[in-house]
Amino acid sequence: MSQPNAVSQTIVPSWVDASVVTGMLRGIERETLRMQHDGYLSQQPHPAALGSALTHPHITTDYSEALLEFITPPQHNIAAALNYLSDIHHIADQHLPEGEKLWPMSMPCMLDQDEEQIPLAEYGSSNIGRFKTLYRKGLGVRYGRRMQTIAGVHYNVSFPDQLFERLQQHEQDPALKALSLQDYRSHRYFGLIRNFIRLTPMVMYLLGASPTVCKTFLIGREHKLQPLVGGTLHLPYATALRMGRHGYQNSAQKQLGIHYNNLTGYLQGLQAAVKTPYPAFSELGLDDAQGEPIQINDHILQIENEYYSLVRPKQVPQGSETPSEALEKRGVAYIELRAVDVNPYSEIGIESSSAAFLESLALYCLLQDSPEISVEEQELIEKNQAEVVERGRAENATIQSLSSSYAIADWLQLHLDAMRPVATLLDEMEQTQLYADALTLMQQRIDDPQTTLSAQVIRDMLQAGGTWRLGSQLAEQHTQTYQDYDLTAEKQAYFETLVEASLKQQQQLEQTSQPTFTEYLANFR
Repeated sequence: MSQPNAVSQTIVPSWVDASVVTGMLRGIERETLRMQHDGYLSQQPHPAALGSALTHPHITTDYSEALLEFITPPQHNIAAALNYLSDIHHIADQHLPEGEKLWPMSMPCMLDQDEEQIPLAEYGSSNIGRFKTLYRKGLGVRYGRRMQTIAGVHYNVSFPDQLFERLQQHEQDPALKALSLQDYRSHRYFGLIRNFIRLTPMVMYLLGASPTVCKTFLIGREHKLQPLVGGTLHLPYATALRMGRHGYQNSAQKQLGIHYNNLTGYLQGLQAAVKTPYPAFSELGLDDAQGEPIQINDHILQIENEYYSLVRPKQVPQGSETPSEALEKRGVAYIELRAVDVNPYSEIGIESSSAAFLESLALYCLLQDSPEISVEEQELIEKNQAEVVERGRAENATIQSLSSSYAIADWLQLHLDAMRPVATLLDEMEQTQLYADALTLMQQRIDDPQTTLSAQVIRDMLQAGGTWRLGSQLAEQHTQTYQDYDLTAEKQAYFETLVEASLKQQQQLEQTSQPTFTEYLANFR
């Protein structure tokens, strides 16, 4: 699929119509740092008025106590998902400590020279709560705390069973026709994943909004970024530094060899990683000089969620299941697209056009042929991603295939053209023009790289005078939007009920008889 001349122009079969995609669901997870009035990361605890970060279903924290994560439930259309996300932002803004605002960018606000000033997320005194904090402590020990302050948007998509049933009916391979619906659905979702990995440079170019970083983010790290203005570093044609060597990296995972050719192989690779010691992590030790644990274990992955990837197959765990146990038992239920930068110009981090583009891309990836990714192709994919991350808007930027090299604009154009019938199908499903309009916007960004989000960020950064100044201006604008937002009394009451329920649930966890944390951790290890 990385070869433009191999793309089918009739990606939507004649027997696929709007009825077979009706019922698709989407959900959004948006991360955002809490910023103090002086531009530095908040040192305040998670606001109690937002409930328990351990048990609240929609408002939690990620790595840091200051890194909020907002999670919508699955919704039947894009507008409903964005409205729900807007509700959450309004609720969060109501209860921020005085002087704080939500940082609007993927790359962090100003960070203290001492990275111990980046507070770990705390989840209370229950064993599961302490375990979650220890996991984060281990991430900091392994990779440094600064790297964990990067924020992103995760876009979750699922397609209805009738689509998979129709696809399976038209399979020519008897082995695929003989699969259970659960196994066939997983098979097709893994095809989507492989194609999304191939097309990630498209997401980076069209939605990338992190061409700059504050110099405090790179304290103590070697880099080749160039000064821009006011303590801001950049690369002139960068699109999404968050997704490259200056963003979230995990050197230990490079050697894992986890592939997405099938569910079984993926789970085997993941399980091996959480059970295999890694010498560099062993040298760090499991406990500090006082005998306090500093990481869960010395394995390549402490837990499965440590595996960082551009896209994940997901199944909702039940009870105490791990993510891989849930996948093994019930197959893939939905896909998590993780290569999406926070849009700093949107008060909720994502616009409807980006959502519609991502859904069109996901269905395109599902319908398109998806051969297995060879070692050689994987190397090219990584080179293509690095090229677009660091110089995607350059006139001579290229995408490499196994047989040739293509100008990035030509490569983008071919796939965007092939996606148009998919957008038409989704518009028919919703009786809207949203999906076609989204592709029209993306067409403008291909035609004129200066209209991309990444180019706009650099222009506005220069005008504002640096990362903190631009981020603060946008944060102030977004705060005004939250305060002007009209939340119904019914929704306000609903969120207040969630706060009370989450605090009560955490309290119950902490009061339940349980082994000591030392015993709990020893059992896990």
